Amino acid sequence: MFTGIIEHTGRIEALVLNDDGGRVTIHAPSVAPSLAVSNSIAVNGCCLTIVDLHNGRLSADLSGETIRKTSFGAKGGGLKKGAHVNLEQPLTAGKEFGGHFVLGHVDTIGHVAHLTAEGENWWFGVEVPEEFARYVVPKGSITIDGISLTIASWHDNIAEVAVIPYTYQHTNIHDRRPGDAVNLEGDVLGKYVERYLKQRNIAAPTDSPLTVARLLEEGF
Repeated sequence: MFTGIIEHTGRIEALVLNDDGGRVTIHAPSVAPSLAVSNSIAVNGCCLTIVDLHNGRLSADLSGETIRKTSFGAKGGGLKKGAHVNLEQPLTAGKEFGGHFVLGHVDTIGHVAHLTAEGENWWFGVEVPEEFARYVVPKGSITIDGISLTIASWHDNIAEVAVIPYTYQHTNIHDRRPGDAVNLEGDVLGKYVERYLKQRNIAAPTDSPLTVARLLEEGF
């Protein structure tokens, strides 16, 4: 489990992709010395298992499913050699809990719509797929490339977040360009509510006014 608070970044040094899997190697001298083989690490919000460490570099294997569902395998604006990536180690007992519950299980890929300066801050807009839109709640949490962010505006399938200078400088947001693919993970609490209501309606259909649509309207 992660929090979406990015403490380290790295750069992709090698990326090998096949239909059924691949491997990524990341130069990350600020965090690699404190890691161990078999540890988990979130790379742009995707939870991966470290399989090799050497000279400030970490390597992780990619399953075919990971390649299909994340920006590792996205066409066009996907990740490539030299790309700047966000890194986060798993949450540990006693560690301050910032951000929100992040599992590192990427739901889908979105695409950068714009990155617009506003004084010292930035507006970051990401176009999300229609099937993911139900998890977008204004003032709710969303994970974009592993970063815990708050949705400030929602229109035309574009989720906009306000980015402060620290986040801009210490994550890969400053490298983002329109059209770039980004990993999206919805708030897991909303998914549990959605699943519960679906199962409840299947098991015992009622005329209760409590529905997924009603909860979304009320801001849950």
